[in-house]
Amino acid sequence: MSNVSETVASIGLSAIKDMASRAAKREGAVSLAWGLPSFRTPEAIRTATAAALANDVEVGKYTLPDGLPAFRDAAAADHFARTGHEISAEANIISSAGNMEAGKVVLRTLLDPGDEVIVTDPCFASHLLQIKLAGGKAVFWPMNEADGWRADIAGLEGLVTARTKAILLVTPSNPTGTVFPRGDLAAIGRLAERRGLLVIADDPYSRFVYEDADAFCHPASVPELRDRLISLFTFSKCYAMSGWRLGYMVMPDWLKPQVMKVHDATLICPPRISQVAGLAALTHPDDHTAEFRRILSARRDLICERLDRLAHVFSYVRPQGAYYVFPKILLPHHDSYSFALDLLERAGVSTTPGGAFGPHGEHHLRMAYCVEENQINQAFDRLEQVFA
Repeated sequence: MSNVSETVASIGLSAIKDMASRAAKREGAVSLAWGLPSFRTPEAIRTATAAALANDVEVGKYTLPDGLPAFRDAAAADHFARTGHEISAEANIISSAGNMEAGKVVLRTLLDPGDEVIVTDPCFASHLLQIKLAGGKAVFWPMNEADGWRADIAGLEGLVTARTKAILLVTPSNPTGTVFPRGDLAAIGRLAERRGLLVIADDPYSRFVYEDADAFCHPASVPELRDRLISLFTFSKCYAMSGWRLGYMVMPDWLKPQVMKVHDATLICPPRISQVAGLAALTHPDDHTAEFRRILSARRDLICERLDRLAHVFSYVRPQGAYYVFPKILLPHHDSYSFALDLLERAGVSTTPGGAFGPHGEHHLRMAYCVEENQINQAFDRLEQVFA
């Protein structure tokens, strides 16, 4: 261990992957720990990719680091269609190996040791690891559970210091499913402009908003944010392409050359075949999206109904989007990690301990409802037996 960096030695594997791995090693376990959608990659994408493998003599080669021009053109058109924000494929877009790679290279580009990034609390657990690996410090911005996990906008400016570089958002949120309203996003934009900050919007779930999908406000559609926004889009969830490792980053033109340095040194480029698949995804009708959303909405209803039957064990805020619910543990317990391990041992049900998502996540569990309905029912049948 003496040869390992102190930073790496001081962190653990993501709690999400830790619990998923533990479940995989326990025979018969049911996992609600990992946000891995159960859907198959849509047929049009698979067909176009198979044709490219058969006919494109370049398909096994590198692309330039920012990606295939046709893919970036389609990404620019997609971004405009979703946000109304017109951008340049050449000046503003870099292809990425999903949002994990995108977030890592953006944070490494922005942060010097000791610099700060404001994150929602709770936040996506892996963002905390990425900030620390980049030498930065996460500053927690508490969300109000009693108000549906809504952000305390009035308290945001008090978190900004001379070392603050960025504010990092996920909307709809992982793990709470909260959707940031337009007014809150505009206020964040005004603050970022006033204090010289960037805003990083990690976007895996914007296609999965349930009650009022048409009213969803993407951060890039907010004029107050656009000039200071880095938007990260991934194909993993909304196109069921988690294993293809593909996304794209949208950023101000002055920042792209700097991010390219870190992106190239990290990856060179995402796989060309994945970019071919992404081009097919963006240029074919997304007929699957409404069906994915319908199924996930029904699974959300199911997991909430099952949680209601365990009201003596958990309380929860009904998620507005994404595909997680974040119940609070009502029974006496030491911490969320030991509680999650106990559930895996006693019930054979894997969840993610809420403490991994920040201080306000402690004493909660994250449960993913992107799995098949029978897995949700099997998990809760076992929980009801344990907590009868």
